[in-house]
Amino acid sequence: MLSIDVTKKCLVAEGWSPIFATQQIQEALQQATIDAKSQVGAIFQVLHTKEMPPTYFRTNKFTESFQTIVDAYGVARYQEANPGVYTVVTFPFLFAVMFGDWGHGICILIAALFLIFKEKKYSSQKLGDIMEMTFGGRYVIFLMALFSIYTGLIYNEFFSVPFELFSPSAYACRDDACSEATTIGLIKVRDTYPFGVDPVWHGSRSELPFLNSLKMKMSILLGVAQMNLGIVLSFFNAIYFKNSVNVWFQFIPQMIFFKRPTDDLAENELFPNQKTVQLVLLLLSLIAVPWMLLPKPFILKAQHNRTHQGESYVALEGTDESLVEGGHDGSHDHEEEFEFSEVFVHQLIHTIEFVLGAVSNTASYLRLWALSLAHSELSTVFYEKVLLLAWGYNNVIILGVGIIVFVFATVGVLLVMETLSAFLHALRLHWVEFQNKFYEGDGYKFAPFSFALLVNEDE
Repeated sequence: MLSIDVTKKCLVAEGWSPIFATQQIQEALQQATIDAKSQVGAIFQVLHTKEMPPTYFRTNKFTESFQTIVDAYGVARYQEANPGVYTVVTFPFLFAVMFGDWGHGICILIAALFLIFKEKKYSSQKLGDIMEMTFGGRYVIFLMALFSIYTGLIYNEFFSVPFELFSPSAYACRDDACSEATTIGLIKVRDTYPFGVDPVWHGSRSELPFLNSLKMKMSILLGVAQMNLGIVLSFFNAIYFKNSVNVWFQFIPQMIFFKRPTDDLAENELFPNQKTVQLVLLLLSLIAVPWMLLPKPFILKAQHNRTHQGESYVALEGTDESLVEGGHDGSHDHEEEFEFSEVFVHQLIHTIEFVLGAVSNTASYLRLWALSLAHSELSTVFYEKVLLLAWGYNNVIILGVGIIVFVFATVGVLLVMETLSAFLHALRLHWVEFQNKFYEGDGYKFAPFSFALLVNEDE
C-alpha cells in the first residue's frame, strides 16, 4: 500500500490519522526503526488537503451501541454535531414512554444485567444473528429498562396493577354508594398525589379518558421539545462552520414556524393576551415560509460571484500573462459553475419538506401515545382475562394453566414483540423527526489500517 518515491530510495504512504494519535504514531515509527535496525528513519509529516476528512468518534463499550444506531442512518459529516451524544438519553426515554410499566421494566433489566455480567464470555464466542444483535445492544437495553421502570412508576403500572407507593390517594368516596371507587362520586380530600398517576384513576370509569388525554398531550410536548432541540443543533452547526446564511434564513424562520395559535383558550390561558401573542406568531410563521425560500439562493449566488471576481482580480494583478492562462486552463476549468436553478429548486424542496414536516413530524410523535395505551391495555387484558379469570375458578389445575398462559403471553407479546415494536418506533423518531432537522449524515467512517484485519479477511 506504499508507493516508490521519484528518487527510488524511499517508500511513501498517505493516510488519515486522528490528531490525538500523532505522538503515538511517531513513537511507533521510531520503535519500528529501532526494531528493524534500519539506518534510515521514518519521517512523519502532516499534509494539507482539500479532501473531506473521515469521521471518527472515540467510543467505549457503553456508547458504541448508541453511536451504531446513529451511524445506521448515516455517518456524520466531518465536525458536524453528533446526534449520538443526545441519543444516549433520548432514545431509551422515548422507548420507555411507549413501554411504561415498572414490572416489565424489571424483567428487561434482569435480562440486560445477565448479558452485561456475561460479556467477557459472550464477546469471545460466535453467537447467532439475533443473539449477537441483542448482546451488542446490551447497554441500550439496560438504559431502556431503567427508563421503563421510571415511566412505569409515573404511570403507576406494575403488570397493569396500580400501587399506592407514596401516600394514600388524593380522592375518596363521597358516600357509601361509592364502594369500590370505580364509579362516580369521588371527591378530592388531600393534596395532589406526590409522584405519578394517582392509583384511584385505575379501574374507574374515567381511567381511559384521563390517561388518553394525559399521554396524548405529553407526546406532543415531548415531540416539539425534541424537534426544537434538532433545530437548535442546526444553529450550532451553522455557527461552528461560520455559515451566517443558515442562521438568518434557516434557523430563525424554522424556530418561528413551530409556534402555533389555538382556539378560544378560556381557563387554559397561561398569561394575559396570550391569544394576541399567538396570532402574531401565526403571522410571523406565514412570513417565515418565503423567508426560508427566497433570500438564501440569491445570497449564495452573490457570494459566489464576489468570490470569483476577487480571484480573477488577484490573478491579473499578481502574475504575468502566461501564468494567468495556465491558471485558467489548469484550475478554473475544473471548478463547478454556480447553477442558480439547482440551488433554488433544492431550497424549494427543503422549505416544502420543513413546512409539511412541521405538521407530519409533530403528528408522528403521537405514536408515543398510541403504543403506550396499547401496551397498557394489553397488559390489563392478560392480567384480568387470564390470571384473574383462572383465579376465580378456585381450581389448582386451571390456576396453573392460567399462570403458564399469562407468563408466556407476557414474555412473548409484551416483553419481546412490544419491546421490538417500541424500539423500532423510537428509532424512526430519531432518524426522521429529530436528525433531519440538523444532521447531514453524508460523511464516511475513519477506517484505521490494521494487519489483524487483513489477516482475518484472508482467512
